[in-house]
This record gives sequence, C-alpha cells and structure tokens, in this order.
Amino acid sequence: EMYATLDLCVGCKGCRRECPTGVDMAKMKIEFMHHYVKRHGLSRKDRLIAYLPRYASIAARFAPLLNLRNHLPGLPWMTEKLLGFSARRSLPSWRRDWFRDDEISSRPAPSRSGAGGDSTLADPREVALFVDTFNRYFEPENARAAADVLQAAGYHVQLPHAADSARPLCCGRTFLASGLVDEAKTEARRMLEALTPFIERDIPIVGLEPSCLLTLRDEYRSLLGRDASAGLARQALLFEEFLAREAKAGKLDLKLNALPQKKALLHGHCHQKAFNVMGSVNQVLGLIPGLKVETIESSCCGMAGAFGYDAEHFDVSMKMAEISLLPKVRSAAGDELIVADGTSCRHQIHDGSGRGAQHVACVLRAAL
Repeated sequence: EMYATLDLCVGCKGCRRECPTGVDMAKMKIEFMHHYVKRHGLSRKDRLIAYLPRYASIAARFAPLLNLRNHLPGLPWMTEKLLGFSARRSLPSWRRDWFRDDEISSRPAPSRSGAGGDSTLADPREVALFVDTFNRYFEPENARAAADVLQAAGYHVQLPHAADSARPLCCGRTFLASGLVDEAKTEARRMLEALTPFIERDIPIVGLEPSCLLTLRDEYRSLLGRDASAGLARQALLFEEFLAREAKAGKLDLKLNALPQKKALLHGHCHQKAFNVMGSVNQVLGLIPGLKVETIESSCCGMAGAFGYDAEHFDVSMKMAEISLLPKVRSAAGDELIVADGTSCRHQIHDGSGRGAQHVACVLRAAL
C-alpha cells in the first residue's frame, strides 16, 4: 500500500516549499524505496535508469544503433513490452558528439598573491563547470554554450575530474530516484573528492541541470553529513544563479546583443521553484536587450525525471502537462523562444507540443 501511495510522487519537492513544517516527501520516498528495493530488487527499466551514468560513455559510442528505437516501427512497442518504457514516448537521443572534457583547455588554476603572500587563493575570474550525465551525452550543446558564455564573460573555465578518471563525475541523482542510496553515496564521495580543491579555494561550482546541481545542496547533506557537505552546498550554483549573482555585484562583463526573437516563454523546473531560484533565470534573460520574458504559471511538467517514460505513468504525465504548460506552449507564436533548464522538461515540451525548448545557456550564447 505504501508503494502504491508513493508511486505517483514525482519528487517535485513542492511539499518542501508549500508545507508549513517543510516535510520533504521526495526524501521520504527515497528512504522508502531504499528498503523496498533491498527486499524486492529493481525492474529492468529501473536498473537501466539508475545505472545510466555508469554505462553512458559506452552507450554513446553506439548512438546510431540505440537511437533506432525512436524511428523503426515496432521497436517502441517492443521496449514497452520488454522494459516498460512507454511506446507513446520518445526516448532521449544519444549523441556521438557527446561533450568531452578536452574540448576546454583544462589547465592548472591561476593563483594570485594575497595578504601575507598567500598564493592559495583562486583567481577571482575562475569557475568550475560541472557537466552532468544528461547534458554530456544527450544535449552537449548546452555544456558548450555555457562554457562559451562564461569564457566570453572573461572567466577561466575549469572542468573537475574524478581522481580515478575512469568516468565523468555524477551527482548520483538516478541512483537516489531508484532507492539505491549506497550507490548514490559512492557518487557523492567521488564528487566531493573532486570538488574539494575548488571548495578550498572558494571557486564557484556551476552546474546546468537543476535536479543534479541542487542535489549537491540538498540530498548531499543527508548522504555526506552537513559538516562534510557544507562547503559544497555553499559554492554550488546553477549557471543562471552564478551569472545573476555576478551581475548584481557589478562583476559581470558580458556583452549581449538583441535577438531576432523578442519574447521568451520560461518554464521553471520543479527544483528551481522549490529552492526559489527562478528569479535568477528571469534576471539573466533580462540581460538580453529587447527580450520580454514571460514565466509560464505551471506546476510540474509531468515528466519528472524518468516518471513520464514509464508506460504505467504516461497518461498521468501527459495530463499534468496539459493543465497549463502544453496549452501555453502551443499558443505561443512561432518566433517566441521556449526556455526550460530541465532536460526532462524540454523532452516533455517537445513530445507534447512539437516545439523545441532551449536551456538558458543556449539563449545567452545566441546573443553573444
């Protein structure tokens, strides 16, 4: 009965924002699923989703073959019967041109001498860019756009690496969503170890995917302990949060031009809303001359990570999107930008309306 009750929890963290006592049902679901999976195990679908960061680098090499699922008749039906992915839903497309760390020259961080000859302080124009699994292997243009914008603003972009360097860093989000808390802790420790040198030198850690980056500020307190994760939580910022903070402090030297589009419809990721960071997206888009930004008043888009890919959840997922998000997107003029920072949000918008949504980093790069 508890499984059935929590089955429709999409982990939006709206309860965290709305509940007077701050009850976080998403965390409660993780804890419940942890014990449930230990007793019942994972389905094939949930295992594929949970371990995605572990095999993504191999799967990306076979992108053309794996992407046939979305194009060959009969394959969607087969994946639904065998794995549980809805035949009515497209799956994310693997990219052969996935983001590689050597695309950005990663060099030793420049240092400067401070009071007393301290040379351990960071260059004030240095940032660490955390590229998550989704933006690395499915939408690498977002990572490239973010790096371009940061570099255009004069920042030295550094890419953190795991000490073992066997595979890229991962926040552990997919493991948490499946109840694999121990696996998530392993990823969290790798992340903390790789980011500690940046934390010690007060270098901002900038991320692109809200659910991933905000995991460093929220769930890591439970996974690693408040003391161990305090520095990381303090310095982990979404891309737009960092730019908005720099602009407010008068430090942002980013020259942007007007775009052909004059209006942008902005959809907020649930975690952006829960952590009250939507204002920074509006502020950053407002740096583009002549661009009018309208925020779509919506709840969860209905995709919610892997929720909307499940055959049993597809109808509920689409009903959630039809409450306000998809009708608003469909009514938008053809020359209006659709902006959404969440990868699952963009997927839902594309599947439900046929319109493409962009990460704010891509919009800013277009205005360089």
